[in-house]
Amino acid sequence: MCIRDRYQRRVHGILIYRMLSRLGLNFAARALNMSCTRSLATEINKIYASPDAAIHDLKDGNVISMGGFGLVGMPENAVLSMVSKGVKNIRIVSNIAGVHDWGIGLMLQKHQVVEMNASYVGENPVFEKQYLTGGISLNMIPQGTLAERCRIGAGGIAGSYVKAGVGTVVELGGFPMRLGKDGKSLAQVTRPREKRNFDGKNYLLEEGINVDFAFIKAFQADKKGNLRFRKTARNFNPDMAGIGKVTICEAEQIVDEIEPEKVHYPGCFVDRVFKAPKVYKKIERLRFSDEAPAANGKGKKGNEEEKDFRRVKIAKRAVCELTDGMYCNLGIGIPVVVANNTRGKVAVDLQGENGIIGMGPYPKKGEQDADIINAGKEVITEAIGHSHNRSSDAFGMMRGIHLHMTMLGSMQVSETGDIANWIIPGQKVKGMGGAMDLVSCGSSVIVVMEHVGPGGSAKLMPECTIPLTGKGCVSKVITDFGVFEFKPEGMVLTEISKDTTLEEIKKFTTAKFTVSPNLTKMEDHQSISHLLTITCLLYTSPSPRDATLSRMPSSA
Repeated sequence: MCIRDRYQRRVHGILIYRMLSRLGLNFAARALNMSCTRSLATEINKIYASPDAAIHDLKDGNVISMGGFGLVGMPENAVLSMVSKGVKNIRIVSNIAGVHDWGIGLMLQKHQVVEMNASYVGENPVFEKQYLTGGISLNMIPQGTLAERCRIGAGGIAGSYVKAGVGTVVELGGFPMRLGKDGKSLAQVTRPREKRNFDGKNYLLEEGINVDFAFIKAFQADKKGNLRFRKTARNFNPDMAGIGKVTICEAEQIVDEIEPEKVHYPGCFVDRVFKAPKVYKKIERLRFSDEAPAANGKGKKGNEEEKDFRRVKIAKRAVCELTDGMYCNLGIGIPVVVANNTRGKVAVDLQGENGIIGMGPYPKKGEQDADIINAGKEVITEAIGHSHNRSSDAFGMMRGIHLHMTMLGSMQVSETGDIANWIIPGQKVKGMGGAMDLVSCGSSVIVVMEHVGPGGSAKLMPECTIPLTGKGCVSKVITDFGVFEFKPEGMVLTEISKDTTLEEIKKFTTAKFTVSPNLTKMEDHQSISHLLTITCLLYTSPSPRDATLSRMPSSA
């Protein structure tokens, strides 16, 4: 039945309703009205026959957004259709730039994209080459800020004040958004942000994001566009669902109706739905529990990180920073090794900014699920009592100080606690990911990194020489040489590795530091006994917000 016929039937129903009401037959009139309304609602159908049909009006120069985190939750069939359609000069808003041979990477290979607005681009050498040779524009956005800008854009809010990026190139502007063809001159730079102080803290004004077409992916969709997501494939998809003039959902399954209590996102935000012609479950990084680094630091065959004794050594010491009942965010790199070393030692909830609380260890062979990953895009398992959430909620946990601690790697740390870990200008383009949000949230920041950089360079230095991630935010640094704490009097060496001498530390540390009179061996802390399993059933730690709330004015 066409839309005109449906509405004609509705008009006839209204006329009969009025007639029955005038005759005093109110009960019959109400029943007829409800029947007509229900019939009209159930006949709403947003299903399109194919991805090609769903994107029929996509044009050159459109601004689009793309859900997903890594390869998980990415609308891959929509991308394949865009590649086939051959649209050009597309500007994309996405958490990542994909990988070189899948997803957005396929559009980059065809030079269909002129601008990327993303938080992390470090996994795509095709993009990196195009950016460094002036072939594409890049607007780097902290991951939590990106999620928040999408959330408020979908809700019709013009802007929001956030702490991420204060004191960095995000606030000051001037980041090379587009390079000249020579890879050195600046063709376009980012603008500075408006800064405002609230309760003694600085915040930056960020504007809501809206696009022409928003592409998302769901596990299930019904005819009305109601959506249900699966595991960590939720991530950015709900936040990006409402920012498009047209929102197009790629669904793995289409059903007549999703039970109301199982709807993760209502259909009023969704305009078109198509069933994925083929469901791809590509895994970006697969690692099994029996291949993870062993407790003695000697991992089985695997990549360099697994075989690197120094990183396992750092991870073992970092685990001692965790106490029972903590909520802790772990970044990519060495922090991932920390996650696998918590098993059987401490009862904590490990949070990933991709939308999971309660990360478990790597899976056993044959038990991997492509929809369960950590922030490093590695397949993991779920701990008892785990939960999944969208990206904006994951970063809300950080901003609201609902996490006790964050651990992340770094390229450089200054003697005043500044951290730089997201780009080496002209050489390596990674992106800040969620790091800027994490270091600005107010919880404890622990940096875990190798002490010596490439070519014997120092990583602990007087001032960072590459763009900052955050200023004066680091609480402690754990390296393979020792442990440094940041105190009011400056940087203090509190622990030293049994495999290192003080002279060696001084040789590879240009930052000023003092030696604690109570200097201990780093390995002594690794013998501390903790709880046996990762669980979220009991919590003994105070809320991470307690200290902050106690300082709030009584009128708050």
